[in-house]
Amino acid sequence: MRSGFVSIIGRPNVGKSTLLNTLINEKVAITSKVAGTTRNIIQGIYNDANYQIVFMDTPGIIKPINKLGKITNKQAMSLVKDIDCLLFVVDASTGLGKGDKFIMEVLKKTDSPVILVLNKIDKISDEDILYNINEYKDLFPFSEIVPVSALTKDNTNRLIEVIKKYLKDDVKYFPEDMKTSNSKYFMISEIVREKLFDVTLEEIPHSLTCHTTFYEEKKDIININVDIIVDRDSIKKIIIGKKGERLKEVGTKARMELENMLGKKVYLELFVKTIKNWKDKERYIKELGFLDY
Repeated sequence: MRSGFVSIIGRPNVGKSTLLNTLINEKVAITSKVAGTTRNIIQGIYNDANYQIVFMDTPGIIKPINKLGKITNKQAMSLVKDIDCLLFVVDASTGLGKGDKFIMEVLKKTDSPVILVLNKIDKISDEDILYNINEYKDLFPFSEIVPVSALTKDNTNRLIEVIKKYLKDDVKYFPEDMKTSNSKYFMISEIVREKLFDVTLEEIPHSLTCHTTFYEEKKDIININVDIIVDRDSIKKIIIGKKGERLKEVGTKARMELENMLGKKVYLELFVKTIKNWKDKERYIKELGFLDY
C-alpha cells in the first residue's frame, strides 16, 4: 500500500473541482461557471487495491478584496508545503495569464514535486496543446506535464498513474469506501449553494454562502434546514423571486440531489437571511465554516 496527500491549486474557474470529482469518480465538490465557487479546502479520496490518494481542492487564488478573500488565499497557500505533490491546474483553452505567473512564483517556495495539469484540452487542437506545454515548461521546472480534460475524462487515468510515482507513505489514512472527509452538514450546504448558482447565475454576485442549521434523520425521512446568507436585501429578493418561485426551484433541485446522496426522502427548508458585510466579519466567517489558518 502506498499513500499520500496531493494539493490541487490554480486560478479560479480552471476546473479544479471538476477534476477532483473526475479523479475520485464521485461528486464531492460543487461546480459552477461562477469563478471562485470553491471557498473551503475540499478533501477527496481516491482508492484502489494498492494506492490511496488524498486530494485537497483549494480555493482559487485571487487578489483579495475582503477578509474572506484573504482567508481563502491563505488556505490555498498553506497547502503548497509538506505534501507529496502538487497539481497546478491551468485552463489550456485560455492560455497563460498573469494569475498563473503569480502562482508559479508561490510554487517556487515548495520543495514538493509540481505536476502541471493542462485542463480543458477538449476545447483546443493538438497544436495548441504542444504550444501550451512549451510555454509553461520554460517558466517553471515542473516534474511532469499532463494534458487532460476533466469534463470528458480524457487522459485522467494517466494523471492518476503519474501521481502514484510520488506517493511516499505506506499508511491507509481513510477507510477504502470513504470518498471525502468533509462533513454531511458541509456537503448539504454546498449542494444548496450550487443550485443557487445554477438558478440565479446571471443575477447575483458572488456574495452568498449557505449554512446547514438543522439535521434530523427519522425512519422514513430526513428533515434539513439551511440558511442562505447574503449581504444585501436586494440579493435576498432576487433569490426568493416572485411569489417565492425561484427559492422553490432551488429547494426542489437541492432536495432531489440530497435524496440521491443520502438515500432517503428529504424535507428541506431554506431560509434567506441578510447579514451586511458578512465576508468582513470574523465572527460570521468562523461560524460559517471558513477557518483562518
